[in-house]
This record gives sequence, structure tokens and C-alpha cells, in this order.
Amino acid sequence: MAEHDAPNQPAGPNGRPLAERVATRIFYPTSRPREKALREAVSGAVILVTGASHGIGKAAARKLAAAGATVLLVARSREDLEDVAAEITAAGGIAHVYQSDITEFDAVEELGRRVLAEHGRVDVVINNAGRSIRRPIDESYDRFHDFTRTMDVNYLGPVRLLLTLLPGMRERGRGHIVNISTWGLRMPPAPRWAAYGASKGAFDIWLRTVATEIAADGVTTTSVYMPLVHTRMSAPTDFSGVPGLTADEAADLVCHAVVARPLEISPWWTGPVQAWTDLRRGAAQRFMERSLRRRSGD
Repeated sequence: MAEHDAPNQPAGPNGRPLAERVATRIFYPTSRPREKALREAVSGAVILVTGASHGIGKAAARKLAAAGATVLLVARSREDLEDVAAEITAAGGIAHVYQSDITEFDAVEELGRRVLAEHGRVDVVINNAGRSIRRPIDESYDRFHDFTRTMDVNYLGPVRLLLTLLPGMRERGRGHIVNISTWGLRMPPAPRWAAYGASKGAFDIWLRTVATEIAADGVTTTSVYMPLVHTRMSAPTDFSGVPGLTADEAADLVCHAVVARPLEISPWWTGPVQAWTDLRRGAAQRFMERSLRRRSGD
């Protein structure tokens, strides 16, 4: 998790300045299910979490396991996954490790078939694994892989996995998919985020479209348009002046999604911003252009 300090502001028990904690409460969703409700919703359920070795995925897996779920931990690093599984087991939970690179599509299909063979079903899928790239377009002319690798992780890999798991969910007449998306999709496209925004947008549209087909079979979806979360994925970009959630707070949103199953979770103000963007696309684009020039000192 990326930690940062603001000068001359009192810090709270979690190390964050008071002003940041207040801003987070006002502008970001911070829903947290009651312990009883979470336990009733997930006890005995089989929940697959991608990107479970660090950050939001790790924190969510720990909370879900503590509430009685059997968690299937998926990530590239077996050693890190084993550490997470050991923590869960030591706390009395049940966790199984599945090392897999979500960009290797044949392996992802095999992963889906393997978990179904070993556990009989998957009740909830938390699509959390992701790759973030922030880079100006003039630095990407010779880096086409910036776009292919974000598409593989953020779009095609999750699609491949769900194509394997969805048939069983639909046959049983129940299941839930939680997608960890980004609040960036609810705002005007931001400079330097072309690769990341396009890949997250692709899966967002795919899942929302598929949701219209699978709802009649009892399979539901939640798109979490997650605000800034201070984790190692966001650390390479300087967000020191921007309020953000901790991984633990973000995991509470994931647990809320599993319990309440809303269609979406998003900061309250992103709806009006998105409406303005859609109605006044030219004005929104000019606003982002001017903000880039200001940051560049032009």
C-alpha cells in the first residue's frame, strides 16, 4: 500500500491526515456490511478472487474467509499466494491457492475447469486483477505492448475465465460477478490514461452487456467504479495530493457488493459528471485539454 503524509495535519489511527479522512468520507463510497449480514451471505460459498496476492484482492479474500467463505486465491506469484492462504488458515478460514497468469488464455481456461472439478461450483467471482499504465501517447509510439498487455489483463483474461465459469452459474440458477472497475470510466477521458482506460472500458461494456442476458438465469453482476486506492498498483503515479481509500476500505466495498448485489457502486458525484460529459462532450474534452496544459506549464 502506498502511504503518504500531508504536513501540519493531525494523523488518525490509520496514519492518514484528518482532512484526508474527512474528504474520503464525503466524496467516496465507504459502505461496509454488518458482520452478521456478511456471514449470512457468504458462509459456505465458494468465492474466486483474482489478484489475491496483494492490495484489494488480499484484503477482500481475508474478510470473506473470516465470514465463512471458501476463497480461491488466484495470482501469478505462488509464494505470495501461499502467504495469504497461511494467514487465512491461521485465522480459521479456508483458502486454496491457484497460481495462474490471467494473460495466458489457455491456462485461464484450464484454471476455470480445474476449480470446477475440485470444488463443484463457483458462487462468486471477484474480478480484481488489473494492470495500470499512465503514459503520454508520444512515449507509446514504439510501445504497442502497452496496449496489448493492459487489454490482456483487464479485458480478455477475465472474459476467458468467465466464459468457463458462467455456464455452471446459469445452470444452477445463481451466481454473482463483482468487477473492480475504475471511477475514471465515469469521468471525461484523462490525458495519459489511454491504454488503461480503454482496457477497463472494454470489460465494463462486456460485463454490462452480458448482464442483460444472464439476469433471467439468476446470475447478477456488480460494477464497482473504485475511486483511488493507495496500493502498490497506484504507487508509481504521484497521487500524494489526492485523497484515497486504503486497501481495507476498498475491500469493505467489495464485501458490500457481495452482500447487497447492487448493479453498481460509484462515488455519488460521478453520475452528474458523466451526464455532463455525455451532453457536453466538446466542453468536457476542452476542460481536460486545459488541465493538461496547466500541469505541463504551457
